[in-house]
Amino acid sequence: EVQLVESGGGRVQAGGSLRLSCVASGFAFRDHGMTWVRQRTGKGLEWLADISQSGSTDHANFLEGRFRISRDNSKSTVYLQLNGLTTEDTARYYCAKDTFVITYGAWARYVEHGQGTQVTVSA
Repeated sequence: EVQLVESGGGRVQAGGSLRLSCVASGFAFRDHGMTWVRQRTGKGLEWLADISQSGSTDHANFLEGRFRISRDNSKSTVYLQLNGLTTEDTARYYCAKDTFVITYGAWARYVEHGQGTQVTVSA
């Protein structure tokens, strides 16, 4: 059974940083790309970044370099470093197995994802 467990969220002041972690189990982690998405209150899912099996990364343009995805295959963990946080970054952050995980703001069919970790940024 695939399990993805996110952690590292919390409450932070604007301008601060957090590092989110997602520990994976139940599948061959090193053979899969991984994705981070978020959902702000009342909004659809928003793709943030993904990382391939080989470590190639892609990030949403609107992030303007503030977030950075990485992975450690020895720990079956994918990370998302969040820097320069603003109140607009307040959201629940999810990791998902594989890429292309969103369709029209919702989870695509058969996507496996975690329960998310909440990030709250105060002014």
